[in-house]
Amino acid sequence: MIAIPGMEWIELPWLLPLAIVLPIMFALLLRRARASREQRLLRFGSLDVVRRLIPASALTGSGWRAVRLGLAAAFAGLAIAGPRWGQEKTVVRSSGVDLVLAVDASLSMLAQDETPSRLERVKQEIRRLRAISPGDRVGLLAFAGRSYVLTPITVDGGALDLFLDNLDPGVVGQAGSSLASTITQGTSLLSLTKSGADRALVVMSDGEGFEPTDELIAAAQKAAEANISIVTVGFGTPAGATIPIRDANGGMTQKRDENGQVVTTHYRPELLQAAAKAANGTFIPAEATDKAARIKSALGKLRTGARTTQTGESLTPRFQWFLLPAILLLWLDTILQGRRGRRRRQAASAETAVAAALVASVMLAGCAPARESIDGAAAYAGKDYKRAALLLGQVVAKGDKTPGALYNYGTALLAADSMASAAEILERVAEKADPEVQYRGRFNAGLAHLLRGRAMQGDSAATEMKATLALYKRVLIQRPNDLDAKWNYELALEKQKKGGGGGGGGGPSNAAPSPAQQQPKPQPTLAQRQAEQLLGSAEREERDVQSKKQKQNRPEPPPGGKDW
Repeated sequence: MIAIPGMEWIELPWLLPLAIVLPIMFALLLRRARASREQRLLRFGSLDVVRRLIPASALTGSGWRAVRLGLAAAFAGLAIAGPRWGQEKTVVRSSGVDLVLAVDASLSMLAQDETPSRLERVKQEIRRLRAISPGDRVGLLAFAGRSYVLTPITVDGGALDLFLDNLDPGVVGQAGSSLASTITQGTSLLSLTKSGADRALVVMSDGEGFEPTDELIAAAQKAAEANISIVTVGFGTPAGATIPIRDANGGMTQKRDENGQVVTTHYRPELLQAAAKAANGTFIPAEATDKAARIKSALGKLRTGARTTQTGESLTPRFQWFLLPAILLLWLDTILQGRRGRRRRQAASAETAVAAALVASVMLAGCAPARESIDGAAAYAGKDYKRAALLLGQVVAKGDKTPGALYNYGTALLAADSMASAAEILERVAEKADPEVQYRGRFNAGLAHLLRGRAMQGDSAATEMKATLALYKRVLIQRPNDLDAKWNYELALEKQKKGGGGGGGGGPSNAAPSPAQQQPKPQPTLAQRQAEQLLGSAEREERDVQSKKQKQNRPEPPPGGKDW
């Protein structure tokens, strides 16, 4: 809801003028109707003569009628503006299990032996599973050579849909397929839940993994020891298919191996069967139909947990308090005008019908406001960031995936400390938005990486700092005089110079910095020349790192030496 001083209880304050415009409109209609009646009577002769032949009230203006219709119009105008007061809580009760969906996002999932592709079929089955299991709390993993948490275990369907729609092999950084690491990470994620419901891990893959079977079995057995059920689901065909990819020029070609041979990927159920058997779980083969229903059946034996989810507080709509008097006044006007004779009764009812139709048409035009978006903005302004993220996520889930809506959602997630989700959304928004939203999206995405990196150690922190520097470089190119961006860039650069992690060793040198040092903020005294020096230093360091990698010439191979 847009905050306007003195009008916090009005949902659509820009429609308030209707409370004045509509009475004036009705007054003009009444005046026009009276003038038209006089013109018709003049056809019979002089009005002085005609007045003697008709009732005195036929040409007398009814002040009470103008008051009735004016009040009806004013009440209708107030109802259209959406008056609200009094708090109401929206509570949703449901039951379900805690579920983690692990999706194979390796290149082999782009094969088209399933229509339209293996990965798209996985997405379709996930959507169907969520539709028939609305009470489950769901987390989402993507894996290839490594496993990545896309969303924590949540009931936020908007976040799940957003990440699922954008899931492709570009999301994961290391090629290959590692089922063991996925099961291990899924087990760790589910072990953190305390809802009381049973837990399950659903792995969806073509099974083409290149890792030792004993590692996979060990990971599955650990999951079983943690009371986590495992369901493995196969996709693809034994005959296999080639892998379509884009070349450097943007055209479509086929994936080739290190010898230049076209790669053919096959559905291999052995690893999926081994994982399910080791964990006493369920294996669903690729040729099975209605996989979502089979997954639901496999999870049907698990104990569900009752959940009460409060979707937030909002002001109670009170438009009916104004709409009802408007309808009663129009009804009263129709009855009173019907007593004036048949001819006048027809004219009066026609005028009243016009009034009623006008009220109904305006009410229909303004009866469906974007409540979640308005309430989300109000919650953000009130620093209730978790509620703001929930409401703005509902806006995205309902289909509003414009850059502005996604930016608002990502910014709310950032304020609510959901750094990983916020960075993903904001980076994607920055690629498609107008310059203003692009700037803001990159700035906030860089801040999310910066805050995550400052809380990490070792290689993880170095990765976050690298992403931070890349984003703030683009921000400073767009707006060189942005002091906030310069300051955050310097913080990231200092963290990177210290090795990205700041870990190791003990003693006073490792003491935690003060809160003022931890908080990214602008430095008013940082000059443009200093910013340029920082940019130049970062570019030199990046060139040195790339040079060292080229000299070593030993790139890290994916698991099993296969990159699909």
